[in-house]
Order: sequence, then C-alpha cells, then structure tokens
Amino acid sequence: MVNAGPPLIVLEGIRRRYGGMGGQPEVEVLHGIDLTIHAGEFVAIVGQSGSGKSTLMHLLGCLDRASAGSYHFAGHDVAELDSDALAWLRREAFGFVFQGYHLIATESASENVQVPALYAGLPEAQRAERAAALLARLGLGDKLDLRPNQLSGGQQQRVSIARALMNGGRIILADEPTGALDSRSGEQVMGLLRELADAGHTIILITHDHQVAAQARRVVEIRDGSILSDSAGAVPMVAGDTTPDATGVNGVNRANGATNGGGTAGALPSLQLDPVQARHAAARTLWNELGESARTAWRGMRLNRVRTGLTLLGIVIGVVSVIVMLAIGEGARRQVLERMGAMGTAMLYMSSMPPQTGGPNGDLTEADLQAVRELPEMRYVLPVIGDPTTVRHGRVDKQVYVFASGEEMPAVHHWSVAQGRFYTEAEDRALAPLVVLGHKASRHFFPDVPSPLGRQLLIGASPFEVIGVMAERGADSGVQDYDDMVFIPYRAGRARVYQAQTQPDYVVMQAVSADKVYEAEAAIRKLLVARHGREDFGIGNAAARIQAEMQTRRSMSVMLGLIAAVSLVVGGIGVMNVMLMTVKERTREIGIRVATGARQRDILRQFMTEAVMVTLVGGAAGVACGLLVGAVLILAGVPVVFSISAMLGAFACAVATGLVFGYMPARTAARLDPVVALTGE
Repeated sequence: MVNAGPPLIVLEGIRRRYGGMGGQPEVEVLHGIDLTIHAGEFVAIVGQSGSGKSTLMHLLGCLDRASAGSYHFAGHDVAELDSDALAWLRREAFGFVFQGYHLIATESASENVQVPALYAGLPEAQRAERAAALLARLGLGDKLDLRPNQLSGGQQQRVSIARALMNGGRIILADEPTGALDSRSGEQVMGLLRELADAGHTIILITHDHQVAAQARRVVEIRDGSILSDSAGAVPMVAGDTTPDATGVNGVNRANGATNGGGTAGALPSLQLDPVQARHAAARTLWNELGESARTAWRGMRLNRVRTGLTLLGIVIGVVSVIVMLAIGEGARRQVLERMGAMGTAMLYMSSMPPQTGGPNGDLTEADLQAVRELPEMRYVLPVIGDPTTVRHGRVDKQVYVFASGEEMPAVHHWSVAQGRFYTEAEDRALAPLVVLGHKASRHFFPDVPSPLGRQLLIGASPFEVIGVMAERGADSGVQDYDDMVFIPYRAGRARVYQAQTQPDYVVMQAVSADKVYEAEAAIRKLLVARHGREDFGIGNAAARIQAEMQTRRSMSVMLGLIAAVSLVVGGIGVMNVMLMTVKERTREIGIRVATGARQRDILRQFMTEAVMVTLVGGAAGVACGLLVGAVLILAGVPVVFSISAMLGAFACAVATGLVFGYMPARTAARLDPVVALTGE
C-alpha cells in the first residue's frame, strides 16, 4: 500500500558549513539537500568517503544542526527545538547503529543495551529484562555479562542493534553497519535490518557499498554534498500494515513495549510529554542516573586503581591534616586552659603601691579585705605573705619559699592535699604553728619517711608541726616550683615568721565566675578608692591574661586549620586534573550517551557524581586515618582533642571540593559536540 499520510522526515535546501571562524576557511559539506522519507521506508544513502553522507546522517539523527535550510520531523521544525527536545527525539525516535559499534568499553553487553532506557527513566528491573529479551532474540542470550572486548565484531554490532531497539527503535540510523565486519557477519546484520524493515521500522542505511545499498527498498546516491539520484521507486508501507511474526525482532518490541508510546514503529508520539508524566519520568531518570553514575564511578575507580589511589591520597592527606591539626590545636588550648585554670580563670591579684599622683604606698588592712569579701561579685579573698626563708629538720636545712596564706588556698588554686590535711580558719585565728609541705619539700626534708605527718620543722626560729603534704603540681612558667614550697597559716606566719610584715605582700582574689571578673575588678576599685580616698593599690586581672592566651591559641588553631585546608585544596586540584583526563579518555562514551538520548545536564550530573564519589571515598578514608593518627599521637603523649564538628567539616569540605573542582571537567564533558565526541578516541 502507498503511504498517503504526511512524510516523517522532510529536508529542504539543507546546507552544512564548517569553519569560517578565527580566520579558518569555510568549507561547505552539504549543498542544498532536498529529501523526503516516509515512516516504514528502508532507505539506503550511498556515496564514497567525503561525499557528505555521514554529515547527512548526523543531521537526520539530530546530532548536528544545519547551517541553512529546514528540517521537519513529524511536522515539527527541528530548528525550533531546544537541546532537551532534541535529546528526547534521539532517545524516543532514533536508534543508532555505527560502523565502529560505539559500545562503552567498561559496560557489559546488557548494560550497553540499557543506556537509552536509563535516560528514558525506565526502572532498572524493566531495563534489565528488556535488554535480556532483545539480546536473546539476537542470539546473544549467553553474552549478557561480557564486555565489548570479549565479543566478536558481529556480536558487538548485534549489541549495537539491540541498543537501537531498546526504546522502540522507530527509526534506525545505521552508519556503515557492515563496514568493519566479515561477509558472513555482514549478511547477518543486513538480515536483521531487513527483518526490522519488514516489521515496520524506518531504516536509514548509510553505506559506500552499492551491493549493500541494493538490499534496501530505496537508494539515494550522494556525491560531493549533493543528491545525485533517488530511486524513489519503492513503495513505502504504512506502519502497522504488516503483521510481523510474533517470533521476530518486532515481537520482542511489542512484547516489552517502548518507554513512550510503544506500538508500531511508524506511530510516533507527540513531541510534548504530558506534564505529570514528564515530572514522574524526570524523577525516575534522576534517581536512575544517580545510581548509574555511582555504579559507573565505582567501576572506573576499580579499573584505574593506581590513578584512583593517587587521587584519593590527596583528599585523604587533606582531611587528615584538617582533623589532626585542629585536634592538636584544641588539645593545646585545653591544656593551657587547664593549667592556667589551676590558677583560677576568675582570678584577680591586688597589692599596695604608690598612687600615680605621688605619696607613700597604700596600706591594705584586715578591714579592707573584709569589705572586699562582702562584695557580691567575690568568692574568695586570700592575703599572702611569702619569702625565701631558712627551713631546718635535723641536719638538713634549705632556703625555702614559705607561703603564708589563709585556709582557702587549696580551693583558690584548685590544688588538693595528697597526705593529711590543710589547716582550718580556726587554727589560723589561733596562730597555730602548723605547716603543709609541697611534694618536693617533703621528699627533701623527709627522704626516707613514708609519712612526715606529726614531724617538726624549724621555720626561721619557730617550730611548726607537719599536718599535710600537697599533691604534686609542678611550676608555672617564670615562677618558683610550687612543689618546693611550704605553707603556713597567714596569721601564724605574721606572728612567728614575718613579724616585720604589716600587710600582705599581695592578695589573691577570685570572682564568683569568669564572666564577673571585670565587674568584680570595678567593684573592688570603687570600694577601696572610697575607703582610702585615693588609688594607692594595683589590681592585676589574671583572667584577662588567660583570655588573651586562649585567643592566641584559638588563632593558632585557625592558622593550623587553614594550613591543613591548603592540603585539601591541593587534593581538589588533583581531582580536577584526573576528571579532565577522564573526560578526555571517555570522549567517545560521552558521544554515545548523547546519541542515545542523554541531555547536557545528564552528562554534567554523571561526571559530577563521579567527582563527588571520589571525594566521598577519600573523605571517609581521611576521617578514619585522622582518627588513627590521633590515636597514635595520644599514645605518644601529645594532647589531642577530637572535634565532631571538625571531622564533619573536613568531610563536608572534601565533598564540596569534589563539587567545586569536578564542575569544570563535568561542564566540559556536557558541552562536547556530539559529532566530535563520537569520532574521538
């Protein structure tokens, strides 16, 4: 029957030019092509190399755009379609069969066949079932898991044909499908194409071989970019007029259905999807592609172990550096805080001094100290007299710093008693001759005595009874070792050792909290100025020094973190270099994916997913290695404090590095010209 319906493909005055930019000469490959093809036709376009037939095929398959003229597909002007609509056409209407097979080398036969359905949003189980059915019909049912390099040329071409049929294959564009095959395999491929034509598929065969072209029902000869002849004698069939054998290739097609429309080859659906259907298809495609991209990335990482390992090393070093550097910085900060906190993070020091206006030193009396104690901002007020004094026991004597202070000394300095006890307020008021030894002082005066409690020491000219030994403390920077001191009650010290002392050398005070230190200092200053009528005293704020030290430590931690972050950036640059290399190596794969219906954002998403996959693995390995390195440092005695936020931040930065440094290679891949990509190596 003669097809009375409108033509499927109409080309009018099609021209294709290359060059003409940047001083390059312009070359016109196609010179005003006029061609009409109806649904169901089996057309051979024959011509010698350089005649323009491959360029014409690329235009027909929407891989390229004409420089001039019009191309109408199913009544739609192709020039008005955006890139997504063209991708939809390639996915739903066309199936490509190439001379070089153009299979993805790292994918199995089944996975290669499934590629068009992946971008159509078909669920994985249905994709696998349909691919298996197509391959089984084409005699490859036992080759599903083999990769292209494990198949013969004829088998690879049959996989290519199965891929072309995956989404229905309404129009098969076959570019030299027998050119790389032996005569027997070539006959098998041509037999399959004839069978598809008999089933109602539109077949457009590109060849240089006139004998191959003669097997088509219509032969169009092209030479030097112009149509030389067109047999146009064959009678195109209306799709659906035939009744193919249920066991034929089309039987597989009908049994499984196409992703959009199904039905017969010539009955093409509208170019516009239903909005709800489009939304669901887009959602399916997104999740399918993310899973596929992750799988492809993981396979690529395994196949390129050395390169992947070197790339991961940069990310791992960066993450480990961030985690360990920040952990060391935090450990040092807390160690300093703990050590200085032993002095009191809310500590103030006061002593008498000459007023700035001149005159004698002030005098800090017991009444002054009692008034300060009663301020609501204050917790402790501890007067101190201290000076090196000769201390004797038996034949042993030594100049020791004798520290005369009140009973609050252990609480103020966060210092515990290891043996015995500390003196009480009542004993202080009673001028009791009691002494508590520092750790080293105890060993110096009583080296062979397990417990010196109850023993006598001569401090100056007065005997004192040992009632306790302080825990080992060590020395703060710039001062005498606390463990060499001995401690006596303040009033007993003034009465028995420091008789000439009329007031404390200095007063240690502690505010109720670190937040109240500045308020406490202001209150003390106001109180004493009111009592003395002048400022004849000085107040030192230990908390301010501690806070300054903490700020310095915090700045050091930030600097260490920034230095470590440089390592992460270097690792990210490594990811970008590897991804650029990957894009170059997989140029042809990109072209294949575009030819089978991938959009630019699909290619972008795939390579972005692969970049992020590398950094995800590197980030996870970096966190694990960071914890391991930290554990080793802890065993070595280095103060290390891990931060969950630092680890999460380092991991997030690693992933962000993949996104940032993977974007440019992914964008480069997405913008590749499909025709150039297909011819790439």
